[in-house]
Amino acid sequence: MRGWVKPHRIMLLLVALGLVLWAALSLRWDWIPRYWQLGVEGIWRTLWLMALSVLIGFTLAVPLGLAQAAGPRLLAAPARWFCTIIRGTPLLLQIWLIYFGLGSLFPQYPWIRSSELWPYLRQAWPYALMALSLSYAGYEGEVMRGAFKSVPHGQLEAARAYGLSRWAVLRRIWLPQALARALPTLGGETILQLKATPLVATITVIEIYAVAGRVRQDTFIIYEPLLLLAVIYMAIAGIITLGFRWLERRYTPGLG
Repeated sequence: MRGWVKPHRIMLLLVALGLVLWAALSLRWDWIPRYWQLGVEGIWRTLWLMALSVLIGFTLAVPLGLAQAAGPRLLAAPARWFCTIIRGTPLLLQIWLIYFGLGSLFPQYPWIRSSELWPYLRQAWPYALMALSLSYAGYEGEVMRGAFKSVPHGQLEAARAYGLSRWAVLRRIWLPQALARALPTLGGETILQLKATPLVATITVIEIYAVAGRVRQDTFIIYEPLLLLAVIYMAIAGIITLGFRWLERRYTPGLG
């Protein structure tokens, strides 16, 4: 508690309170009752797009990193090419290629249009989720490659000397230590993934950024929706940061 009672922190708190009071008394917020429900839906869509794309992307990133770190050339080369292409092209371009590419091809096949997947494939969010997931996988594949290589080779040799199989070494030693070493970077990349979600508004996915844009178009109020949007993103990013710091404190102490 004493750590918070410092002059610079008190000053920052007073400045923040002053800004909040100024915004509450000087700016227009009468549009919130009209758009709050749409805003909640936009926040929810932003959160699940981010969370699900991170989960899918990281599931792909682990084998991508492992293939580059220790796999044969037959697996390492495609994994390296994939990560290079994803990291070398803008995410917006990837979203448009997937949406206007696959999204325009599927309707041409009657068996797809008559399938149970068509109600989903005719919407924009599956393509947005695919693009975000592949983008995260491309970046985190490189992170996991470095994390796998950073695990001391002697520990792996010792585990094999004790008679552990390759799968047991990977599951019990190599992967856990690689994940622990990658946690700080994964936290930052997850926040970047949150900041990437507004790009899906360009293919008609209504997330929180698109809601702010609709408010501006309907009411011609410019700054207030953007200020509220910034606060929402900062709050979500703060929660992500706290979560990853907790994971780091729990799983990274004593790494050699």
